[in-house]
Amino acid sequence: MASLNVYSVLVVLFLTCGVVMATKENDQIIKESNCETKMGLHCVLEAFTSIFNIGSISNKCCGDLVVLGKVCHSALVKRTLENPVFKDLNPATIIAKSIQTWNNCLALIDSPSPSA
Repeated sequence: MASLNVYSVLVVLFLTCGVVMATKENDQIIKESNCETKMGLHCVLEAFTSIFNIGSISNKCCGDLVVLGKVCHSALVKRTLENPVFKDLNPATIIAKSIQTWNNCLALIDSPSPSA
């Protein structure tokens, strides 16, 4: 029975360390890449609403999101999910919406504009 308790403690410790390391990794990515300074507040709010709530993101803000880059986008979403304010949200749903928003913006930016 004691080995089961030791095993349980090790699993909890491993999971806790993983979360702490993920948090530090996201913070480091955000800091080193200056992620928080690459988009204006208006576009940040549009992107946030499209991912964490219900809303759409404009073409202009899609362009800003793509310029921000996927690494920054992912790190900012993951760090936001770590905030206790968002503890009731389903992380899988948010990550899926984040990927969908990214892919939609990337497709929009990559698509040729119609000829006049």
